[in-house]
Amino acid sequence: MLIIGIAGGSGSGKTTVVNKIIQGIPKNSVSIISQDAYYFDNGHLSAEEKAEINFDHPSSIEFELLIKHIDLLKKGETVQMPIYSYVSCARAKETVLVRPRKVIIVEGILILTDEALRNRMNIKVYVDADADDRLMRISKRDVEERGRSFKQVLKHYDTFVKPMHLQFIEPTKRYADIIVPQGGENHVAIDILSAKIKSMLDG
Repeated sequence: MLIIGIAGGSGSGKTTVVNKIIQGIPKNSVSIISQDAYYFDNGHLSAEEKAEINFDHPSSIEFELLIKHIDLLKKGETVQMPIYSYVSCARAKETVLVRPRKVIIVEGILILTDEALRNRMNIKVYVDADADDRLMRISKRDVEERGRSFKQVLKHYDTFVKPMHLQFIEPTKRYADIIVPQGGENHVAIDILSAKIKSMLDG
């Protein structure tokens, strides 16, 4: 089993990179584990408290459960990945069945901050993008998908996203085996990464 970690700042284009990698390898050979599914359940908090949740700090992620699920997949067992809602800040009662496959991609902004999780990865990727580009993508996503106003987006970015990126996420570049500038637009880097994955699968 090949475990690939794909990290990078919020809005850097990680999901696009993941999707393009999937297109380049055989169907049914990959399963996706999303870090975002493993945020702690905060459904019990008030609306005011939910607005102050720092989703960009490593302590917001239940890494213990995420690592447990990776280990179970490595043993050939299926896992029930949580479903997390940014709107309710809670986990749903339903889960997503994830099957063990030849390739497991773990994707998320904070996945390289945890040493135990890093040590389980065969390839570590950091998707890089300019801060202005990331802010534009974050703004569009948070307004359309998370019900925030543009003013709320800017406040959240200034309070949480930017300082946490500088403190926790950007420094994890040093752990990456491959850095992909310009995110999903970097076709050369994605082709190289896909070729590497294929060669490891064939080997």
